[in-house]
Amino acid sequence: MNEEGRGALHHAEVGKLFMDSKNDSAFEMLIAGLMSPGNENRRQAEATFSSFKQRHPDALVLKLIATLRSCAQAETRGMCAVLLRKHLDKKSSAFLWPRLSPATRSALKTELILCLQREETWGIIKKVCDTVAELATVVLVASWPELVVFMFRCASSESPRLKESALILFGELCDYMQPHVATLRSVFQECLAPASTMDVRVAALRTTAKFAESLDDIENFQHLVPDMKGVLTDALNKGDEAAAMEALEVFVELAGSEPRFLQQNIVDVVACMLQIAQADGLEEGIRHLAVEFLIALAEAGGLEEGTRRMTVGFLVGLAVGRSQCQNLPHEFVGRLFAALMEMLLDIEDDPLWHFDSDDRDACLGLETNNFEVGQECLDRLAMALGGEAIIPVAVELLPGYLSDPDWRKRHAGLITFAQIAEGCAKEMIKYFQHAVPMILNLFHDSHARVRWAAIHAIGLLSTDLSPDFQQQQYQQVLPALAGAMNDFQNPRVQAHATAAVYNFCENCTPDDLAPYLDGIVARLLILLQNGKQMVQEVALTALVSIADSSKEHFLKCYDNVMPCLKAILAKASGNSNQMFCAKLIECINLVGIAVGKDKFRHDAKEVMEMLMTIQGSQIDADDITLNYIFQGWARLCRCLGQEFLCYMNVVMPPVLRSAQLKADVAIAAADLDDVIDGSNDESVQIITIDDKIFGVKTAVLEEKATACNMLFCYADELKEGFYPWIEQVASTLVPLLKYYFHEEIRKVAASAMPALLRSAKLAVEKRQAEGQDETYIKQLSDYIIPSLVEALHKEPNIEISSRLVQALNECMEISGMLLDDRHVRSIVEEFKEVITECQSRSRERTERIKDEDFDAEEGESLKDEINQEYEIFVIVGECIGTLIKRFKGSFLPFFDELLSYITPMLGKDKEKIIAISIFDDAAEQCGEAASKYYDTFFPFLLEACNDADTAVRQAAVYGIGICAEFGGIKVKPMIGEALSRLSTVTSQPNAHDPSNIMATDNAVSALGKICQFHQDSIDASQVIPVWLNLLPIKGDLIEAKVVHEQLCSMVERSNEELLGPSNQFLPKIVSIFTEVLCSGKDLVTEHTAGRMVNILRQLQQTLSPSALASTWSALQPKQQLALQSILSSFS
Repeated sequence: MNEEGRGALHHAEVGKLFMDSKNDSAFEMLIAGLMSPGNENRRQAEATFSSFKQRHPDALVLKLIATLRSCAQAETRGMCAVLLRKHLDKKSSAFLWPRLSPATRSALKTELILCLQREETWGIIKKVCDTVAELATVVLVASWPELVVFMFRCASSESPRLKESALILFGELCDYMQPHVATLRSVFQECLAPASTMDVRVAALRTTAKFAESLDDIENFQHLVPDMKGVLTDALNKGDEAAAMEALEVFVELAGSEPRFLQQNIVDVVACMLQIAQADGLEEGIRHLAVEFLIALAEAGGLEEGTRRMTVGFLVGLAVGRSQCQNLPHEFVGRLFAALMEMLLDIEDDPLWHFDSDDRDACLGLETNNFEVGQECLDRLAMALGGEAIIPVAVELLPGYLSDPDWRKRHAGLITFAQIAEGCAKEMIKYFQHAVPMILNLFHDSHARVRWAAIHAIGLLSTDLSPDFQQQQYQQVLPALAGAMNDFQNPRVQAHATAAVYNFCENCTPDDLAPYLDGIVARLLILLQNGKQMVQEVALTALVSIADSSKEHFLKCYDNVMPCLKAILAKASGNSNQMFCAKLIECINLVGIAVGKDKFRHDAKEVMEMLMTIQGSQIDADDITLNYIFQGWARLCRCLGQEFLCYMNVVMPPVLRSAQLKADVAIAAADLDDVIDGSNDESVQIITIDDKIFGVKTAVLEEKATACNMLFCYADELKEGFYPWIEQVASTLVPLLKYYFHEEIRKVAASAMPALLRSAKLAVEKRQAEGQDETYIKQLSDYIIPSLVEALHKEPNIEISSRLVQALNECMEISGMLLDDRHVRSIVEEFKEVITECQSRSRERTERIKDEDFDAEEGESLKDEINQEYEIFVIVGECIGTLIKRFKGSFLPFFDELLSYITPMLGKDKEKIIAISIFDDAAEQCGEAASKYYDTFFPFLLEACNDADTAVRQAAVYGIGICAEFGGIKVKPMIGEALSRLSTVTSQPNAHDPSNIMATDNAVSALGKICQFHQDSIDASQVIPVWLNLLPIKGDLIEAKVVHEQLCSMVERSNEELLGPSNQFLPKIVSIFTEVLCSGKDLVTEHTAGRMVNILRQLQQTLSPSALASTWSALQPKQQLALQSILSSFS
């Protein structure tokens, strides 16, 4: 018997075993296997479970419900509830309901209700409630009347457990409860009352909030807000911290999602939360949640105006109309701001702080969670309310803090200043003259922590208020920072001053920085040679910033800086501090790039030798230095260009090894929530692929991604010089087009494909690929292009899909006629899929926008999706254009297939330009063969001449010109209308504005083509002079060359309508020629310029002196001189 037969027999036996009602233990063991920590055991259990599900769905569901009812093991019962929910989820690929028999469906509904009645373990009760709710959304609540009866019976029972279960279900099914709202009001009020247990009250609070968030008619439940607040205050009064935390979490969620619900009681609720936030005796977490509520309420000011009126953001803006609220705005902001500043005082002075090398966090030491919350919330409050609300309060409080004898207060004042800067940027700029001297004065404070905070404030101001801060304060700040860098007694302060130099200089102009450059660079070099290691690392970063910002001014410093850096690198190669060595490598490269290739070339080769020496030493696999070496090599490659080739034999082996690393992958648990909750390991990335959850070591992925980027860089930079490594790199990167563990790797693999193909083509063309010819390029193309198409077909990420289509387009352009029908067929079929999927997602978005739960945050997300989707459409259009240009008329059978996908775009605002551009390409490249499409597209071109989008107008008028040139008799009946539309474009008052000039110039070009190719269909004596008066064109330089060549040809043919009666338009023609010739090569090709000069010389020889003088008199004196110079010098 073959393996397939044995497998079928095994699964049949398994099914029989599980369906045996007396053999419950076998099924319980299977469920246990699904929870096994061992990958192999779990895989076997999953395979068996899947087979049982496929063959016996009814039996599986009945076994799951029976085990949920009767199994003694709580973990197994819980897993059964989870599995039932998964298989009842309409959105899941495991959805089983349609395959279940009526008897099983009925039994499932009955048994789940019985489970809720009898289950005692609360964790499992919650899971069963989730399962019941999932099923109720499938069958619809109205079709399960027994459930509704059961829920109301539980809600009125004496059992707190059943009451909680009912409340959970009401909350999960609130969207279906509209018919029962009147009854539920009294149910919730009863459950919120003090007579209920605290667990029931908290559950009622949560469910009431869910109804407020989901139902349009929130007024039905607003009268319950005092009862909801009562749950919170009673929990606090009884010391029930867990219940208080849960209640506060509900209020926080309401503040963010449905602040209108609190409208009638906003004053009392805000007062309550402020009281909690300022209560020193309460547990920190409770106070923080109260603060979070107030901040969330402030941030809700970004909602629609109707909602905003009930938020703190509005209350701060203007006093509400009731007497008891008149003083709320100032009082609220003042009390909250003061409470947050007081949180910043919860800090201790640890002597070790001054020498701590870890400066990643803004304020390390013995800061408490209070300090961190206060710091974050000050920033959020300022961002939410803005400077108009915050600055008046800050101005009252900050001077007292900054001058207080207690260092903690001075420190808190400075941190506050730093945190509110971004949110109050516009108003803060007005206070520079008063605030900055106060901060700089504290650079000299007796306490190091205060000096650090003052520097920290300057650093954040440099980032948040740039470039205004730099422009106004560079003369005060740069000397102060330079002085702070001398604080050798306090390395932590010294390091932070150096970091602030980086922040400040990053947005400084070269001229502002120049007077202070020598002094700052000199101090940085001292720190690099004599400072503590944590200072040295920051000094490297600052040095790069200064080199980049000071531009050409840094050249004078380079000869002092680079020898110093090289000397430090020579010593540091054996250094145990990986990060310092890595940053040093980065600094040397970036400083070299900042001064340019010519200055850096000699040192670059020496640095390259040093990097190869370091790489050749024993570097641990997890040493981050390796990634920096890789990046350093890539930068040196860009700097040296082809001169880098001599190092490639050393560089490529380690980079290829890293690019070929296998990911350290483990299949994670079946429940994603469990994975997220259970994994605190930052070195592991959780990835979901096809409903499978994987854990992948991030270090391997990062090294692999860096190496892949380097391979792309080398291929892209070295071009034909990269030929010896093309085959190896292609075999490494092509499979990574479908490397779903890491998006960046897929992106760079896609980008590398055209670089590899281009390198191969150039190597063959320049005879650097010994023994290879066009066959080699085709073989590589035949490998890459189908791989791109396959990857595109399977790619789940829209952004990467766009990158793949772009790479495919570039590869097609490079391959040219090497593409065969087989490739074209697969590409066209994939484009059909891509367009269909994009249109399907567009319809889904339209439905999502209609959803009542659609909010502003989701709207922003949709904007990103729409932009990414549009980018795909654009590049697909470019790809179709590429195919048309390569294959011309022979592509039209494929074009016919694509028409039904392209023409719908004509009716869409953003996409119409893509469809028009594709038609323009077809009409231009396929000539008369494309005239069969004119009936479909030409009317759209005429209509689009009036489009509000100038890019659409440009594409439309360009298409009209193409049709005039190639359309022959097909287009003649439409010439009159085309002239009218083109005239509208060229005669607009703002036709020559920068935003419109491209459309106008293309319209002029199209008008010229009508004059040239359809002169018999127009009143040439009227139209040609109009066209002549629109010349020359100067915006679209490509069309300018075409149009001016056309003009030249018409003059050479002595076109009567062009020259006019008695050559009356000749002065205008001479004026146009002169203007075009004086522009150099921008408006005319060299060949056409020569023809124009010949025409002008002929005029000099053939015209009578009076006629010549009359013609030349149309020119300005400067033009006459310029023309004489051109005519005498042009050969």
